[in-house]
Amino acid sequence: MRLGDKIRELREEFGLTQGHLAGNASVSQGYLSQLENGDVKNPSAAVLLRVAQAMSVDPDDLFEAAGYPTVRTLRQIYQDYESNIDPDLLRYLGRLPRDRQRRLLLLLQGMETVVVEGAERGDGSVELATEGDSGNGRAAGGELPDNVRASRVQG
Repeated sequence: MRLGDKIRELREEFGLTQGHLAGNASVSQGYLSQLENGDVKNPSAAVLLRVAQAMSVDPDDLFEAAGYPTVRTLRQIYQDYESNIDPDLLRYLGRLPRDRQRRLLLLLQGMETVVVEGAERGDGSVELATEGDSGNGRAAGGELPDNVRASRVQG
């Protein structure tokens, strides 16, 4: 459901006029009308929060209708991922300091990019590149096969 439709539906369900809701949410009636008509493309989270509080509804309902990620939607997405990961690994990763988690995430994102690029080429090769890479296929530790180039994850 679109954000404007959601706000209008909730407002009417609670028997509020646009003027009354706008006043309680500290927004102009014109702006609230624009929200309901879908004329506002990226409403701020602060406005959505005030509108939700003025109607005493869960702000996530409005955030989701506006296309913002919420804890509820992210939890659902991650449940799918978690079901494919060893629980011991998840516990281990959860105990890592945040900076190490970020570096690991960057590394994994880089690996995903490499796998996707290799699949798009369709030649079975895997190519990892770095900023300023001369393309010589050599890593700091020595020679690599011709179809593999080394990379470094910045973090």
